[in-house]
Amino acid sequence: MQKRFVSIWFRQLTTDWFAIRNSELRNIPFVLSSTLRGRMIVVAANAIAQSKGIHSGMVLADARAEVPHLKELDDKPGLAEKLLKRLAEYCIRFTPYVSVDLPDGIILDVSGCAHLWGSDEQYLTEIVNRLTARGYVVRAAMADTAGAAWAIARYGSEPFVVKKGNHVEAIASLPPEALRLETDAIERLHKLGLRQVKDLLSLPRYSLRRRFGPRLMQQLNRALGLEEEVIQPLYPVISYSERLPCLEPIVTKTGIEIALQRLLETLCHRLQREEKGLRTACFACYRVDGKTEKIEIGTNSPSHNATHLFKLFEIKIDTIRPEEGIELFVIDALKVEEISPEQKGIWKESGSLQATQLSQLLDRLAIKFGSNRIHRYLPDEHYLPEHAIKKASSLEEKPATEWKVERPRPIHMLSPPEAIEVTAPVPDYPPMNFRYKGKLHKIIKADGPERMEQEWWIADGRHRDYYYVEDEEGKRYWLFRSGHYETDKHRWFIHGFFA
Repeated sequence: MQKRFVSIWFRQLTTDWFAIRNSELRNIPFVLSSTLRGRMIVVAANAIAQSKGIHSGMVLADARAEVPHLKELDDKPGLAEKLLKRLAEYCIRFTPYVSVDLPDGIILDVSGCAHLWGSDEQYLTEIVNRLTARGYVVRAAMADTAGAAWAIARYGSEPFVVKKGNHVEAIASLPPEALRLETDAIERLHKLGLRQVKDLLSLPRYSLRRRFGPRLMQQLNRALGLEEEVIQPLYPVISYSERLPCLEPIVTKTGIEIALQRLLETLCHRLQREEKGLRTACFACYRVDGKTEKIEIGTNSPSHNATHLFKLFEIKIDTIRPEEGIELFVIDALKVEEISPEQKGIWKESGSLQATQLSQLLDRLAIKFGSNRIHRYLPDEHYLPEHAIKKASSLEEKPATEWKVERPRPIHMLSPPEAIEVTAPVPDYPPMNFRYKGKLHKIIKADGPERMEQEWWIADGRHRDYYYVEDEEGKRYWLFRSGHYETDKHRWFIHGFFA
C-alpha cells in the first residue's frame, strides 16, 4: 500500500486557545508572556499582533512601545503540548495513526483512509474544516512522506495535496528550513547560497555529509522518501480493530445497533479466519462535538461469535449518549487469544466447563450483574475446610489437586465458623445438644469425630474434632470442637449445614 501522510500546522495554537475561551480576544492584538532572565518576553502573539510587527522572543516592553493598546496574558507552561494531545485524540476519528509533532503540529499516517471520504482533497478539506470550526487557524498538507507533508504545510502553496510520486518536485523549490533543520545549519546553508532544497539535490552527498553532518542527510532522505520515518502514534494501534465512518451523524439507538452489528461481523470474520477469539473489546462512538462514548465487555473464554458478543454490548448500549450525533464507530479487540476450531475436538468428551453455552451464559451474567458476582472455586492443598478452596482465575484454570470426596461435606458452610454452646459427655463423644442463635437443638444422631489439624509447616492453631449431627427436626449440621476436651480453652463451633 502506498504510504500517505498529513501534516497539520497550528499557526497560533496557544493564542487560538485563549481566544476560544474568551471571544473578546478575537478582534484585538494580544500576546502571551513569560519571564526569562528577569525580563518579560513575548512567548506567542495572535495574528493581529503579528500583523503589527509583534513576534515571539520579543521583549514585552518593546512590544508595548510598538502597540500601546496591546493586551498581555500570562503564558501557561506546557499548554501547547496538552492542546496538541487533545487535538491528536480528536483526529483519531480520521486515522488511528496520529502523532504529536511538537511544538505546533500533528502528523497523521493516513494510508488507506482517504477513500472513505471520497478523495484525498475531500479528506484533507474535511480535516481542516473540522479543526477550523473548533476555532483554530490551521494549514495542512498531504504527501507521500511525513517530511514532505510537513514542508508543504509550512512553506508550500496550493495545491496542498501532492499527487502520489510528486513529492520530490513539490519540495524542490522550498527553502532549506522546510527540512526541519537546526537554526545554525540553516544559516550556514544560506551563507553558502543554498537557498532551495533543489540546490542540495545537485550536490554530492558525501560533500553534504562531510560539511553539515548526518542530521541534514537524514532529514533530506526522510523528506525524499529514501529513509523511512517512524511515526510514533499517540496510542498504541490495536491489531484487531474495525472502523465505520458515517455519511450522516447517527442519533438513534437503532443506528448504533446496526453499526455495532456490522463492525462485529467484520471483526469476528477476521478472527475466525485466524483461529482467534477476543477476551475484551471496546466499542467507541466519536461524536460530532468531539467527545467520545465508550463501552467495554469481557468474556470468560475467547469468542468470535458475533451474535453472542452483540448481546453483551446490547446490555450497555443505553448508556451511550449520541447528543448531536455520532460520526465514527470503532471497535477494538483489546485482548485476543488463540481458539481451537470445534472440529478438532469433535470426538472428545467435553466437560461442562468447556461448553460454549456455559461460557456465553457467564459472559451475559457478568455484564449484567458485574464480574465480581460470579466465582469459580478449585481445591487447594490445605486441611482446614475454609482454606481448602481457592478462587479460580478463569474457566480454563486446572486444579492443582483433587477434590476430597471420601468424607461428606455440607452444602452451605459458614465463613467464619460461629461459636455455639454445647452439652457433651466424656471426651470424644458427640454433643448431646447445642444452642445456636438462641435456639436449643437436641441431637438424636451423630457421627465422628473427624480430626483436622493445620499443616506441619503452619501449625499455628489448635486441632479440630468434627461431628456430623442430626437434631430432632431431621436437620443436619457440621460441628467441631477446637482444642482438647480436657482443657478449659476448648470451644465449640458450627461450621456448616447439610441439605
